[in-house]
Amino acid sequence: MVKTNKDKVVMQSVQGKIHHPAFPPSPYRISHEGEPMVLPATGGICYNVKIGDSAFGLSGDHIEPGVSIKNPDARENNALTTLSCIGNIAKVVSGDGKGGIGYVTGMHGGIDHVLIHFENDILDDLSVDDKILIKAYGQGLKLLNYEDITVMNIDPNLFEKLPIKEYDGKLIVNVAAIIPPYLMGSGIGASTSFTGDYDIMTADIDEVKKHGIDKLKFGDLVLLKDCDNTFGRGYLSGAVSIGVVIHSDCIKMGHGPGITTILTSKKPIIEGMISENSNIKDFI
Repeated sequence: MVKTNKDKVVMQSVQGKIHHPAFPPSPYRISHEGEPMVLPATGGICYNVKIGDSAFGLSGDHIEPGVSIKNPDARENNALTTLSCIGNIAKVVSGDGKGGIGYVTGMHGGIDHVLIHFENDILDDLSVDDKILIKAYGQGLKLLNYEDITVMNIDPNLFEKLPIKEYDGKLIVNVAAIIPPYLMGSGIGASTSFTGDYDIMTADIDEVKKHGIDKLKFGDLVLLKDCDNTFGRGYLSGAVSIGVVIHSDCIKMGHGPGITTILTSKKPIIEGMISENSNIKDFI
């Protein structure tokens, strides 16, 4: 097991409300083929889209699996989306579903949502504006024997269960796909990767199929080649990042499945091994 400072990482409460879907005055979204479309998108409660489902083929745009929450206070929402980590325990603290337990599956930038999985019996009792408390735990996690690897956005308990092996001074991680840097789009250039996500561009279907991207599922681990997420998101030859698929494919140019980063290094000391055993739902 990779040694960490897990016992020093602080667990702290953050909270948000289930956020209603929102549209501008015109409901149309323009696809990368120039086609205006009216589709479901971010927010609310997705009853039939869950962690482990395909991130492709949905009649929707930027679909967020499960429940999407937000805090109406901007600064408090910054804390919610930054301190929440994938795998954190989430508890419904108001409404008919009070007491229901789920877990965080990702943080979606731009719309600034935290995404949470609940089982069906809990989903059916939830309503927009229900309050959900998260035991935020993970930011500040370090790998004690790998000072050149930065960890972010991952619950330490989940991290310990992930399919990661140590070999010859490197971490070998089971992943569903290896993504070339030229396919990373919306969200690149952001000043931090400790919140939100960035998208795999999917307008070039030949490239998508070549790299197996069309097979990705919500919750899959992926390796981002030559992508440095240490102090923002950008290209760096030899850099490696590991992330989790958190939202669906998209119709807009420059967009696609969203990836929340959990590991990154400026050095080639993380490698990916393609495996079917690479989805977070199997380890929570």
